[in-house]
Amino acid sequence: MNALRNFLDNVKPKFQEGGKFAKFRSTFGAFETFLFTPNETNKCGVHVRDAVDLKRTMIVVVLALVPALLFGMYNTGYQHFRMTGELADVTFWQIFFKGFLAVLPIIVVSYVVGLAIEFASAQMRGHEVNEGFLVSGMLIPLVMPADVPLWMVGVATAFAVIFGKEVYGGTGMNMWNPALLARVFLFFAYPTKMSGETAWYYNYSADAAVDGFSGATPLAMANAGNYTSFADAFFGLIPGSVGETSAVAILIGAFILLYTGVASWKTMLSVFVGGIAMGWLFNTCADAGWLLDENGVVRENYESVRNLALTPWYNHLVYGGFCFGAVFMATDPVTSARTEGGKFIYGFLIGAMAIVIRVLNPGFPEGMMLAILLMNTFAPLIDHFFVQANINRRKKRVTIKA
Repeated sequence: MNALRNFLDNVKPKFQEGGKFAKFRSTFGAFETFLFTPNETNKCGVHVRDAVDLKRTMIVVVLALVPALLFGMYNTGYQHFRMTGELADVTFWQIFFKGFLAVLPIIVVSYVVGLAIEFASAQMRGHEVNEGFLVSGMLIPLVMPADVPLWMVGVATAFAVIFGKEVYGGTGMNMWNPALLARVFLFFAYPTKMSGETAWYYNYSADAAVDGFSGATPLAMANAGNYTSFADAFFGLIPGSVGETSAVAILIGAFILLYTGVASWKTMLSVFVGGIAMGWLFNTCADAGWLLDENGVVRENYESVRNLALTPWYNHLVYGGFCFGAVFMATDPVTSARTEGGKFIYGFLIGAMAIVIRVLNPGFPEGMMLAILLMNTFAPLIDHFFVQANINRRKKRVTIKA
């Protein structure tokens, strides 16, 4: 490492102002800070002092995503061989390697496209390259189906980085979570590639699928009144997006985030509380008459709504992307509420809205994505009310003392 440090020190003057490659200063700085802790200090007073910089924070999040990534690779291979009926004839490593080959290109495309835009934007503005895409580049593949075309991943990543980050000024300035913007872009632009019973299987082929094979996700089955068991959904050997199926792997990541202090337990916990409360409310009211006519028969076209309303509340927590969204998306420090009280309100509304969208609009069963983006929009407003309330309390104290 000393040799590398010396090499960088020797070539650094060429990338500084007046040097031969000064126009590539941002690119050089990005590689240098990726390899070593920056030796620069603020030239003005700062109100936060911490030994952990942004790069280290982003790396912790990436490490927390590794369990979900590894399980997602295995599950991708597992679902492929389940579709072809060859599951009994393959080993653990054959299953994992099949999934690895499916997921790795998605990760490569995500990082190549996203980082290329980040570097180009930094060069044009003369700014430093931000480390925020280290996380977004990993989140985007994990919220995608295993069989998504790679060109779609590239287009969605470009859309998310350009319109979700760079137009606002880059990392720390964006209003919405970039990974969710990539997913929602594909969800509405190419819905057949993001839903249905074929999107979740690598190299899906109707000719290769065994007779009687069903590729429905737990949410699709719940829509029809068939409920996947909590245990199956909790451990995650089920169809779904690459990194969203295993609650066990996601909770390991949650422990890493909470133990290191990177994520807020207030936001994370309140998302689950909101989901539990709304799921229990739907369970309680499903047969109270709002979905039934005067004869006690389900109203026309409301069968799927009632089926989802009757889904046990604890199953909602492990179906779809609810758990993944609560741990990795809702806790994004840039797009979430920042006041301590606001985190509770923000998280609770995400959990509640996710279940509301999931139940009342079966056309959008993955309500977590839409709920988080909606609350990203209102997070500044939530913070405003809490800050204003604190200011008003201080004014009252000043008045009383005077």
